[in-house]
Amino acid sequence: MLSVLHIENIAVIESADILFGSGFNALTGETGAGKSIVVDAMSAVTGERTSRELIRTGARSALVTGAFTGVKALPAFLSEGGLGPDENGELLLQREIMPDGKNVCRVNGRPVTVAQLKALGRQLLNIHGQHDGQQLLDEGCHLEYLDRFGGTEGPLEAYREGYETLVELDRRMAALRMDESEKARRVDTLQFQINELERADLVLGEEEALEERREILRNAADLSGAAQGAHFALSGDEDSAGAVALLMEAERALETVAGVSPDLDELRQRLTDCRCQAQDVADTARDLSGSFDFEPGELDQIEGRLDLLYRLKKKYGNTVEEMLEYLERSQRELDEIQFADDALLRLEGERGKALERAKALARSLSEARKKAGKALEERIQMELTQLDMPKVRFRVEFGLVENGSGLNADGMDVVRFLMSANVGEDLKPIQKIASGGELARIMLALKNVLAENDDVGTLVFDEVDTGVSGRAAQKVAQKLAQVARHKQVLCVTHLPQLAAMADVHFSVEKGEREGRTFTAVESLDRSRRQQELARLTSGDHITEAALDSAGELLDGAESYKKTI
Repeated sequence: MLSVLHIENIAVIESADILFGSGFNALTGETGAGKSIVVDAMSAVTGERTSRELIRTGARSALVTGAFTGVKALPAFLSEGGLGPDENGELLLQREIMPDGKNVCRVNGRPVTVAQLKALGRQLLNIHGQHDGQQLLDEGCHLEYLDRFGGTEGPLEAYREGYETLVELDRRMAALRMDESEKARRVDTLQFQINELERADLVLGEEEALEERREILRNAADLSGAAQGAHFALSGDEDSAGAVALLMEAERALETVAGVSPDLDELRQRLTDCRCQAQDVADTARDLSGSFDFEPGELDQIEGRLDLLYRLKKKYGNTVEEMLEYLERSQRELDEIQFADDALLRLEGERGKALERAKALARSLSEARKKAGKALEERIQMELTQLDMPKVRFRVEFGLVENGSGLNADGMDVVRFLMSANVGEDLKPIQKIASGGELARIMLALKNVLAENDDVGTLVFDEVDTGVSGRAAQKVAQKLAQVARHKQVLCVTHLPQLAAMADVHFSVEKGEREGRTFTAVESLDRSRRQQELARLTSGDHITEAALDSAGELLDGAESYKKTI
């Protein structure tokens, strides 16, 4: 869960530390006080898109820190990448936003990218804002919702592999069906490229070997001189003794007392070993000095060959290996064009098999989705009943993809959600039926159902109660209290029913100091909560009756929470 949120210089918030509880946390305040800025800060620290416009005027940067506790096991790609929690199940996320748009992100003090922060953040916290209702109206999102609920990732991945094979075959067949003039131009181009690469007689590792030989030839005089100098120092000449001869003299000097002193015998043996090694080094230096000789023109030949490889790399690949791969592809493509009729016949056979396989995988995926659709209908219906919408009917409608193959990247299904808000009315698309309040509750029901299938520990609701009031507001409050029994819930709200149901209640207030606007976030005790609920109900004119009503709301909420 998100235990601490530290905010510095985000919009009107100069500095704030918010200590969230483990259950239902509510944030209330006047419109424009900065409640949604708190949500923006949560979004920023979990890697979502943000803007440098969030930086408080005059500040050098903005900083958000989120401390998460009780973090469960994360996916392997995160934990193996060093982004997992410490031994106490704690994670510290930080994001600093600079005026130039750059970001500095850290996880437990370790620098990470924004993308890594986002991947981790999505495992920790889900934010459900007012725009989610618009996603529910977009039928293009309905299939994704269903797949998330049904856990059909496995069948979907298997289908997409089959579908990609089909798409690749279609691409290759389309390339073979080019007109004759285009085909002739392509054949000429391929033949030129193939001839050029074949004439080059490319060999793997050749370029590296040539560059090494060129470096030796460019420094041949220095290398040969160095080797000769080493040989001379070791072997000497007619006029001066080398190191080998001197070692031999020392060895003979000790031989005169051989057998008298064990220490001198050992020293003589060591000198013998040194002399043998020195003689071996001298012989090697002599041989190497001769290896640096080269034929006139060899360096020019190497330079010419490397220049050819350089020019070919600019056209066909960055390495000899890539150029050889290009040659192989070109030869294959030329064969396919020259024998296009035979290739088309073969590819058509392959495509027929690929199409049947893709359709079989699509049918398997569709069956899994339809089973999930029935379960989703039942779960949503149950949730809506608990949200005071017992007569609303919710259905998942399936249609077929309408194109030549009956398939697309998502399978063979077209899915949309239908509902009937009143008894006797036909089922119709949600966007043509739902009012604002109904849409908010359907979205809450859907989000709650989807949240059951993931391990994300914290759900954030940013004014998803828009358009809800009266008894429906009470039902929404009760539903959030139920969710908060197994998930941490953070809710920005204007409704007293929701605020009263919270386990922890924060007030977000805006004020002025020294000509600047400041926002403060404060945790409220029972007395302050009663006053805040009265304000939400009655506005600034708070009466005793409003306070009494607020107290009854709090008492009623406490009584309800004891029953769940």
